[in-house]
This record gives sequence, structure tokens and C-alpha cells, in this order.
Amino acid sequence: MVEAKMGACWSITKDQFENLEKHTQWGIEVVEKYNKFVKERSEIEISYAKQIRNLSKKYQPKKNSEDEYKYTSCRAFLTTLNEMNDYAGQHEVIAENLSLQIISELSRYTQELKQERKSHFNDGRKAQQHIENSWKQLEQSKRRFERDCKEAERAQQYFERMDADINVTKADVEKRCSHKARQQAQLRHQMAADSKAEYSSFFQSFNQEQNEHYYTLIPHIFQKIQEMEERRIERLGESMKTFAEVDRQVIPIVGKCLDGMTKAAESIEPKSDSQLVIEAYKSGFEPPGDVEFEDYSQPMTRTVSESSLSNSRGDSKPEKSSSKSKVKLWPFKKNKLSLKLITLNTQVWSLIEGSGPEDFSHLPPEQRRKKLQQKIDDFNKDIQKEMDQRDALTKMKDVYIKNPQMGDPNSVDPRLAEIGQNIEKLQFESQKFEGWLAEVEGRLPVKSEPPRQQSALYETQNSTPVNNNCAQDRESSPDGSYTEEQSSESQIKVPTTDFDDEFDDEEPLPTIGNCKALYPFDGHNEGTLSVTEGETLYVIEEDKGDGWTRVRRNEDEEGYVPSSYLEVFLDKNGKGAMTYI
Repeated sequence: MVEAKMGACWSITKDQFENLEKHTQWGIEVVEKYNKFVKERSEIEISYAKQIRNLSKKYQPKKNSEDEYKYTSCRAFLTTLNEMNDYAGQHEVIAENLSLQIISELSRYTQELKQERKSHFNDGRKAQQHIENSWKQLEQSKRRFERDCKEAERAQQYFERMDADINVTKADVEKRCSHKARQQAQLRHQMAADSKAEYSSFFQSFNQEQNEHYYTLIPHIFQKIQEMEERRIERLGESMKTFAEVDRQVIPIVGKCLDGMTKAAESIEPKSDSQLVIEAYKSGFEPPGDVEFEDYSQPMTRTVSESSLSNSRGDSKPEKSSSKSKVKLWPFKKNKLSLKLITLNTQVWSLIEGSGPEDFSHLPPEQRRKKLQQKIDDFNKDIQKEMDQRDALTKMKDVYIKNPQMGDPNSVDPRLAEIGQNIEKLQFESQKFEGWLAEVEGRLPVKSEPPRQQSALYETQNSTPVNNNCAQDRESSPDGSYTEEQSSESQIKVPTTDFDDEFDDEEPLPTIGNCKALYPFDGHNEGTLSVTEGETLYVIEEDKGDGWTRVRRNEDEEGYVPSSYLEVFLDKNGKGAMTYI
């Protein structure tokens, strides 16, 4: 009836204690086996992510191949490499989540499960041992009662036999049995009665304990073991569900990585790449004219047309036209060896840095124009950088003049002079390359072109003539050079520009980050701003090497604060965007 009340409880398996012990041990081994499987899966994910990262790193562009990535196909490949790197990161996330959410948790749970199982089976063994001891005591009392009963019966029979023997005189009976036999029989009867009482007591006790053992203790222990096993199975199912969820969580990000690869592939523009190739390698040479017919049937002085590729004899030179200026010749020759020499000569000039002429005259006109323009742009960037440093030093000098305790104003003069010389040299080099560029483009720089910013130290500098002595006549030769008309010397004046006050007529600068004041600063001098410790301000101009940072409190309050007084947080996303801390 108790079993019916407990339903399908394992308590019905009273005699299957050893089988349950084996089954629960097998259940723990299943959990450990699954945990080992997840651990190996995590190691595979880590190894796979590492290999993907190494693969992406292996094919990243090298410094000497950065020019290739101006093409859309190469940029798409670079985007694919970056997305693969992010893709590898998601597999690392999978490995990390598997380790934290399954491996660690199951390892801890397995230890707890082992302890709980051990406790339950120890309780079962104790109960079994107790009932077995009670059974032994019952058996012992039973055998003792049986033995005492037999001894009492034998003593009674002996006494009766002696009492009924006719050959024994009355004196002998009284002497031999009346005392000893009677006492012995009575003693045995008393011992039998005591054994019976003891046996009866153990009998009742054992039946009660046996009933409690099989209907209370063992069902309770088996019920706990059953609950433990069900929790184990449920926990294993939850771990399997987590195993799938870990992958499902990274699917959206993996999808974004794949979408990025697809978008990169769709961004490839074949015509744009073809146009870049055209722009990169077009020479600018004019095609040759028609070859004139030379009639060898008439005795006459044979001349070669100005536009012909070569004369009839390889050892004679073409005659120069006196009526026309030298023309640009087509760079390709009939001789295949000459063509190879032209190609090799161009590659050598291009690959060996600094080996070519300074004016790039070894290059075709269009390529020469691009190189000259690039050099001019580089000079302009260097000039602007030097000007920024000069402006920063000028601000610092003004602050020192207004506030002498912060530094000596004369200490920045040597650096200002050095920067001025650097600007002058860079401007001279830029003008020289502009002259060569004008020569290539077939024009001279006009005065109406917008002037470039110059140093305030050189506002009154006179114009400097530049002699483009590198532009000379070049006759056609087998190495692929070309002829040009001799360019006249061009004079380029150095433009000058006046600088206004830094704070008067300039537009409000955008914020490039923010900062926190580490110490209080009293900005009594003009151009500085007083701040209190812990105050948060906007950064509108970072430190350019002069030790000052330009900040803004609101639309009407801005100025310079020592950089060492601030903790600056610049916005990495771009100028003009604000980063909130």
C-alpha cells in the first residue's frame, strides 16, 4: 500500500540496491563523457579561430604593396580579410562561452553529484547493516531459546526416569534425584522461559524494524536517489540546450561578417579599376605620323620624314628638320631588343629609390606629371606642419610674455628661427618642382593663382627666380627618352599672406573631444582660461607640442590651459564629433 501511494518510485526495487549503485555510477560517467566532448569542441573552436587569424594576418597587405589597394578588387579582398578576423573572434566567443557556461558548471555539478550519491548509498548501507544485525540477534535468541527448551526437556525426562525406576530404593531416589534432578529440571525450565522471553522481545523488535526498513527507510533513500538521478538527467538536457544556444548567439554577428564580405564583393568596380590602370600607365606620348613613301628607283637624296620611326639603315642617324622644332617620338622601336631595353630601363628607374633624376625626366610625360604633383603635395604638407609648429610656439611665447613666471619668452626664439629656415627650404623645393610641373603641362604658373600661406617671418620676402635647368633638349634615343623644346627660365614669386589674430576673426572651432581638469588653474593672462579641479571641458585644439591645450567651457568662454593640468579624451571617430565620458 505504501508503494502504491508513492507511485513509480524506485522503492519497489528493494532488492536491487547494487544495480542502482551501478546505474547511478554510469549516469555520472555519462555527464563526465559529455563534459569531455564539450571541452574538446571548445579546443577545436580555439584552434580554428587561431588558424583563421593567422590566415588573415598572412595575407594582410605589406608596406611595399599598399599601392595595390587603390583598386576596388584589392580593397574588397582587404575587407574580406578583416571580416574573417572578426569571424575568428566569434569562434573564440563560442569557446569562451562553452567553457564558462557548460564545462565549468558541469565539472562543479559532477563533484556535487558524486558527494550526494555517496551520501545516499552510505545511508542505504547503514540501514541494510542495521537490519542484518537485528536479524542476527533474532536468530541467536531463537537458537538459544531452542537449545534451552531441549535442555529443560532432557532434564525433565531424566528426572521422570529416575523417579519411575523400581530397582532404585527410596533412599537412593531421594539421595540421587530429589535434590539434584529436580533442581536441574527447574533450572532448565527457567532458562527456557527466559530464552523464550528474550526471543519474543527480539522477534517483536525485528519485525518492527524490518517493517520500518522496507516501508520507510529504504523507500525514502531510493526516493532521494531517484530525485538525484532525475536532476542529473535534467541538468544534462539543459547543458545540451546551452550547447546549441552558444552557437545561436553568435549567428547574427557571423551573418554580419558574411554580409560585409558580400558587400565588399559587390563594391568591386571593374571599369573603375581599369581606369586606374589607364591613369597609372598612360605615357602621354603622341602617336607617330604616317610613314612617307621613299622611292629608291630614282637617284635622289633620301631623307626620312620627321614622323618616321627610323631610317632604312640601322647605323645612320635620322636627319633633323631645320624648319620645325624637335618632335616627341613614339617610344617603341622595331627592334624587340630595344623594346626590352626600354622596359628594363623604366623598371630600374622605378624600383631603385633615389636613382632617377630629381625632375623625373626618365618617366613618360603623364607619369612624370603625377610624380611631380605628388612631390609638390608632400612639400605642402610638410610646410603646413612646420607652420602649425611655428604657430604653437608663437602662442607659447605670447603666453610667456604675458606671464613670465611660466617660462622665458626668449627660449623659443632658436626653435622659431629653425622652423623659419625649414619653411624657406621647403618653399624653395616646392617652387622648383612647380616649375618642372609647369614645364610638363606646357604652361607657366600665372600670378592670379591663389597664393599659398607663407610664414609671417617672411611676409616681406622678395620673389625668388627659379631656373629650371633640368628642362633641356633631349633627342630620341634607344633608351626610350624623348625630346622636348627647351623651356625658358620661369620666375615664381613667393606669395605672402598676413595672419590675423588667433581669436579675432576665426570661426568657432568644432570640438574634438573633452577633458577633465586634474588641478585648478587660474588663467589671469589673456588667452588662458581658469578651471577648477574636476571640471569637464570641451577640447577644440589639442596640444601641438607647446604644452598648451585649447578648451571651451561654453560658446563665450574658451582659452588655453596647460596640458599637464588636464586628462584629455579625444574622439577617435573624427573631428567635430563629441565623446561623452
